[in-house]
Amino acid sequence: MVRVITYGTFDLFHEGHYRLLERAKALGDYLIVGVTTDAYDKTRGKLNVIDPLPARIENVKKTGFADEVIIEEAAGQKFNDIKKFHIDIFTVGSDWVGCFDYLKDYCQVIYLERTKNISSTMLREQNSPIQRVGIIGTGRIAHRFIPEAKLVSGITTQGVYNPHKESTERFARKWEINGYTDLEKFYESIDSAYIASPHETHYSYIKSALEHGKHVLCEKPMVLKRSQAEELFSYAREHGLVLFEGIKTAYCPGFGKLLGIACSGSIGSIRNVEACFTKLESKNSREMTDLTYGGSFTELGSYVLLPILKLFGENFETINFEYIEGENGLDLFTKASVRYETGMAAATCGLGVKSEGRLLIAGTKGYIVVEAPWWKTRYFEVHYENPEEVEKYSERFLGDGLRYEISDFLTMINGTGKSGIKLTRRESIVLADVMERFLRTCRRTREGASERSSH
Repeated sequence: MVRVITYGTFDLFHEGHYRLLERAKALGDYLIVGVTTDAYDKTRGKLNVIDPLPARIENVKKTGFADEVIIEEAAGQKFNDIKKFHIDIFTVGSDWVGCFDYLKDYCQVIYLERTKNISSTMLREQNSPIQRVGIIGTGRIAHRFIPEAKLVSGITTQGVYNPHKESTERFARKWEINGYTDLEKFYESIDSAYIASPHETHYSYIKSALEHGKHVLCEKPMVLKRSQAEELFSYAREHGLVLFEGIKTAYCPGFGKLLGIACSGSIGSIRNVEACFTKLESKNSREMTDLTYGGSFTELGSYVLLPILKLFGENFETINFEYIEGENGLDLFTKASVRYETGMAAATCGLGVKSEGRLLIAGTKGYIVVEAPWWKTRYFEVHYENPEEVEKYSERFLGDGLRYEISDFLTMINGTGKSGIKLTRRESIVLADVMERFLRTCRRTREGASERSSH
């Protein structure tokens, strides 16, 4: 008798789960299925699990493929189960390729091809809240999305769109999803769109997706003009759609805790906020070569502006930009100085100059400091006048952090949360307004330099 074992959460049981169990059963004579507990899912970073454990077990049993169902409660259990149940074959979906190769010393390990298409008809029949998401764009952030999305229950990545066939096919092949170069066919296969294309294309793709009745999660900066942000949010609201800007810091648990402490009065009234984020990019990267929409501020400005808007609000009095240009005229290092009625702030970012990237929040009774990478907010300290009086706080930050914004995006779609307060429509509109001001300033500076050089 060939004994097979597989594991999973099996939340919101769907076609992909059914097919996985069907193929797992076909590998041998006796199939054992391990169903994870809620507590174990949390420790391994799985978010948004909806169905209780008994319901998930019952759904596995109903398929008729499982000869035995067990509970997976902790890391390391797989090895012990393989020994305990005399397992010949361990199998999971191919989206986990390589993760369980260490078990090859104890049994055969088989990765089963994932189900590319989750049927919308089947989901409607089950009244399932699963969102079939399609990705627009095949760049670096798009590659980070898929492994993060698989750790959020209630979402399946259905396909990817890029007008360039070679890029689409390469991405789709790597992640075992459908590739599209026809935008209409792409929209027909999805419920929601994740936009990870170059900045200047965001507006047209968001508008197109909304007009096709799709919810939208768009990477920062969502758009580069205030009027565009106002138009798109208005359209989404009128048509009952969710439009969400993906600044992952806004949704991570540690940043939420930080804002709570800062606004609690423990450091008094906030009078100054300084946020810095720098990284050294390759000279050949898009960010360093796109003469119209590249540079440090369009790439990182959303991050450093975020804590300023959350703590001081959207109604600043003045904002001024200073920047260091590279040889091609793009900003390598930028500082935005923002003045409010009750305080001041500085947002600093760079792609060609490295600096100490920290977040400092100064108040009338003390200050909060978050060392780099503060945008992931794992740890921060509250300091007071007495240097020996220091409060320390920590919070988990899992993976690349995209799972937090994906999870909140889903709660907004399903109407089960108030994630809109973590980054409000108004704040996204102000961010677009600041980006527009910055690009206008850069354009005037470059035009002036070009005019002077011509004389």
